[in-house]
Amino acid sequence: MTDRDSVVITIQHPAHVHFFRNAVAILEGRGYDVSVYARDKDVTRELLEAYGIEHEVLAGTADSPLELAKVQAVYEYRILKRIRRLDPAVLLAIGEPAVAHASSFVDGHSVLFTDTEHATLQNALAFPFADLVCTPRAFRDDLEAAQYRYDGYHELAYLHPDRFTPDPTVLTELEAQSNAPAAVPKAAPGAVPDAGSETATDGAGDDSLVVLRLVSWNAAHDFGRQGMGGIEHLVTELEDAGATVLVSAEGDLPPAVADRRFDLPAERMHDLLAYADLFLGESATMAIESAVLGTPSLYVSDLDAGVLEELETRYGLLQRRSQETGPDAIADAARGLLATDASTWERRRQRLLEETVDTTSFVVDTVERVTGR
Repeated sequence: MTDRDSVVITIQHPAHVHFFRNAVAILEGRGYDVSVYARDKDVTRELLEAYGIEHEVLAGTADSPLELAKVQAVYEYRILKRIRRLDPAVLLAIGEPAVAHASSFVDGHSVLFTDTEHATLQNALAFPFADLVCTPRAFRDDLEAAQYRYDGYHELAYLHPDRFTPDPTVLTELEAQSNAPAAVPKAAPGAVPDAGSETATDGAGDDSLVVLRLVSWNAAHDFGRQGMGGIEHLVTELEDAGATVLVSAEGDLPPAVADRRFDLPAERMHDLLAYADLFLGESATMAIESAVLGTPSLYVSDLDAGVLEELETRYGLLQRRSQETGPDAIADAARGLLATDASTWERRRQRLLEETVDTTSFVVDTVERVTGR
């Protein structure tokens, strides 16, 4: 018989730790027995340990499609063994086929969350077996599976103001490094915006802080893709405009900009994004995180999603550029965003918050509906 108080959560990516961490604490506080299983990808394990989440790592990472297939097979087998033993009432994951497949062997209800239309293979393997697929309202696809659209984003599970207050000591930590920001940081998210029109200010980039993120392109839906070119020239253009550029990269950096790399615990990255004046990079997750924090975001990639489009067209907190865009054009766009008055971004963020939900509350409410609490 299914254990109505047992919940299984699987983690395949660092962003999934953030998505579920508040829900784990709330569910455990309400008497649920929550089991967390993970793949050891990037800083996933470090984040789980930093947040004190008990977990078991069931598989590692992969650097090629063949290795990923092998890892996934091991992960599916180990997930199935544990789920058959626990017989949970609810199984939660972000687009994970293993959970959807394993739920077919128990009476538990599999609930998948996704915001990534272009993860076509993973979606095709997972959605037909899921009992429920929850997507943001901006998700472009109408699924044949049971689909529920909600007014929110994954990132609001951990960056909604009810869940997150940025810590300004992150700037002190960075000042101790040789590449410390010389910039004067903007006000914290949530500060009351000044009255005035949405106009640009003089001196675009002066005393501003730019976070540049470069990714490794080894996720299942990323194999064969490449990132931005001309990084050295781009950094020079931004610094010539008066900006301090801090670089976060999954791989090696060109020697000319290697000293811009910063060293910060993974769980402090959102504090930095909250106080930055601009996010620029290839990570869709970090682009969305920055936008919901009220930090203008310039996303450079050919990978797209409905959430990115909504943040650009409905809220004006994000701009998109193709990865083929040259460094001069990217620098021009960045300078334009930096020149816009800070109060503009906060007003746009406040509108977003008025029209969306706390996603953690939505996750918890979904579990309680399934379990009949």
